[in-house]
Amino acid sequence: MVTVTSYGAAQTVTGSCHLLKIGAIKILIDCGIFQGDGESERNYAPFGFNPSEIHYLVLTHAHLDHVGRVAKLVKDGFNGEIISTNATRDIVKIMLLDSAGILLEDYKNARKKARRRGDEESVLEPLYSKKDVKEVFEKRWKSLEYFEDHKLKQHIKLSLGNAGHIMGSAFAIIDYQEQNTQKRIVFSGDLGSPERMVIDTHDKIDEADALFIESTYGDRIHKSLQESVEEFKEAVISTLKNKGNVLIPSFALERTQEILWLLHEMHDNGELPKCRVFLDSPLAIKATKLYNKYTTHLSDEVQYRPKSGTDPFSFAWLEPTTTRDQSMAINEVEKKAIIIAGSGMCNGGRIMHHLKHRLWNPKNSIIFVGYQAEGTLGRKIVDGAESVKIYNDDIISKAKIYTINGFSAHADQKELIDWIRPVKNIKKLFLIHGEAQKMETFANVIKSELGHESHIMEFGVPWSI
Repeated sequence: MVTVTSYGAAQTVTGSCHLLKIGAIKILIDCGIFQGDGESERNYAPFGFNPSEIHYLVLTHAHLDHVGRVAKLVKDGFNGEIISTNATRDIVKIMLLDSAGILLEDYKNARKKARRRGDEESVLEPLYSKKDVKEVFEKRWKSLEYFEDHKLKQHIKLSLGNAGHIMGSAFAIIDYQEQNTQKRIVFSGDLGSPERMVIDTHDKIDEADALFIESTYGDRIHKSLQESVEEFKEAVISTLKNKGNVLIPSFALERTQEILWLLHEMHDNGELPKCRVFLDSPLAIKATKLYNKYTTHLSDEVQYRPKSGTDPFSFAWLEPTTTRDQSMAINEVEKKAIIIAGSGMCNGGRIMHHLKHRLWNPKNSIIFVGYQAEGTLGRKIVDGAESVKIYNDDIISKAKIYTINGFSAHADQKELIDWIRPVKNIKKLFLIHGEAQKMETFANVIKSELGHESHIMEFGVPWSI
């Protein structure tokens, strides 16, 4: 008996968590955090399974919506083996430590406010601590190269292919025997677009009996990368020439490195007007060091720079700001600054302070270069809210808003279809990691283009393979 039950990323794009049972063996694919308005409480709810009974945890990549509850999983009893690529293991460590620090800070702030109301007991303890994160890395951890076979129990074999999403990202291939017949299940993880600036493009697979495919952008076609690059350049140059400031809410992984690489190229080519460029994210600064460590994951053009002794993610005008005082000092810069800060969806982090100080000014621009989940502050701004609440203050939105989706680390509808197309022997196809309406659109396109029926996964509902 083989079943899969989704406990996250089922008709939503966060909280990725899929439980695969092959006989008595239980394999968890990802264990991510839920994000967006009204979603955080779901992170504190008990898992829909017993963590101590999970034999293997496979991590497809290091974004928090895929790894953000791993420390909670361990805290709640998981004692199995964790499997990922080498790069993912290193990135998960900095991501979870950063997350634990944010959770503690949020907890302290919530307690302070609750104390004034007289109901401190209502405030939940942090989901996990830095001590809990350290325990994650004391567990058995198997780091795999791409397409390296790793034998699990009972004739089950796991391998990871390059998903081309962020550094170290992977899709998971599980081969097993059932009644003397060889079977294969594939979980796509998050697939990247073949048009990438920084990392290698994704690999493909030739066959699968059951395929679980992400559908984040299953309803649309991205602008071409070149179009997006030109739109980005125009937004930056016009804002700086107008003596405004550019705010870029950016994810610490991949998106920040792409933006740094692009600004580096603009600087070297003489396209970037004289300005100050701030990388105001300690996490992104750490992540960028790992991008320089794992150079074999980089695209040929970017990989050439470290070999020639040049840092592809740095240039003369770039100012990394690690301390809080350095971050606050950016507020004194009145014009001609580019500020790159997290979080990418504006649901926390230093970007919140910069939005509070700059969103109201029509000379400034906000450039969104990544997906904005429903319920996040970023989504509200992108959707045209006249004002938004930031730290209990109502801030009017007068800055020019750009949404450039060609930088997306997610494949679009056509690219997802192209990835599925060569896969032979698909008997069952399941849609995960997407908003419900987009999944329905994608299912219809899969049917018309490829002839496959698609099952849209529901939270907690098991499907037989």
